[in-house]
Amino acid sequence: VQLQASGGGLVQAGGSLTLSCAASASVASANTMSWFRQAPGKQRELVALLTTGGPKNYAESVKGRFTISRDMAKNTLYLQMNNLKPEDTGVYYCAGFWTTSRYWGQGTQVTVSS
Repeated sequence: VQLQASGGGLVQAGGSLTLSCAASASVASANTMSWFRQAPGKQRELVALLTTGGPKNYAESVKGRFTISRDMAKNTLYLQMNNLKPEDTGVYYCAGFWTTSRYWGQGTQVTVSS
């Protein structure tokens, strides 16, 4: 499975971005799909998790501002990010879990200026 993330960029605090993650496999059949981020000098952290047939979960720091979703017809995962803050800066990775394996996208840089 290949995942291709895109949509990152430079935005001012308070702005919005939408990240996309195109999958080579059916996103409808994924057990879970998620977005992680890694800030400079920090460990990679889970930002949002979408479980097939289950709830969506978000890191406390992004609740109410970020929304994870998927388009099954396009086999694409999204992360809508609103009211961005400088602390949201980092490389964002999409990931998907199919059957017994997790796959990662290549990452897309998000930079939020104050």
